[in-house]
Amino acid sequence: MDFTSLGYRTDLMLLQLSGSVLTDQGDYVVVRTPANPSFWWGNYLLFRTAFGPGDAAAREEIFHREFPDAKHLALGVDTIDGVVGSEDEVKAQGLEVDRSTVMTAREVRGPARPNETSQYRQLSSDDDWEQSFAVSLECATMTVDEEYRVFSRRRMEAERQLCESGHARWFGAFDGDRLQASLGLAWDGSGVARFQNVQTRPADRNQGIAGTLVHRASRYGFDELAAHTLVMVADPGYLAIRIYRALGFDDNEVQLAVFRRPA
Repeated sequence: MDFTSLGYRTDLMLLQLSGSVLTDQGDYVVVRTPANPSFWWGNYLLFRTAFGPGDAAAREEIFHREFPDAKHLALGVDTIDGVVGSEDEVKAQGLEVDRSTVMTAREVRGPARPNETSQYRQLSSDDDWEQSFAVSLECATMTVDEEYRVFSRRRMEAERQLCESGHARWFGAFDGDRLQASLGLAWDGSGVARFQNVQTRPADRNQGIAGTLVHRASRYGFDELAAHTLVMVADPGYLAIRIYRALGFDDNEVQLAVFRRPA
């Protein structure tokens, strides 16, 4: 299957490597992650075109037909310009629109404020991974209830499986044995490597840790994996995007997602 969006193309690369199933239905692709059914962006429809008149209701109906037990609704659009189409109609349907910035780098610069006090290495032990799970809960932008904990646990297990299968590495910044920040870098051998889940404990922010960690992982991607392109998907309204730009990542396209949260 061919995809226009580099963001979705690398998203789906990771999902397939983790065991997700893609089914091409012509106008859209069904993405299913049986191991984590509450993962919104592991269980969604990716439409090939923007919304036209009447599509908001029609696409919601298709989603419920494909995912009759889902509490959420998630629709991707395989475009790069961030144009929804019939956006007023989409919002009138009670759907939210999210635009992420897809960034790429073919080389990186050193961080403006390097952090040399932390230790940087790959996650390896059960304790490392358990700390990464704890950091993900600390950094959550959603309510951390039991369902979210289950989703996060399953996502962490999939990330670890990616590493054990040789398709990813997870890197951490440590103060002694305490994990301060972590991120993943995954690849499929095509020369493109995708960053995942860059997260820093709130208590450890503003120390140059994230920029140093991204830079070190980027060098690993270029030097050890022989990647020619690194991909980062970032929230355009969050301060971390300035860190990535300072390292040499350029805004490349807009990834468009339309969704409704569970009631």
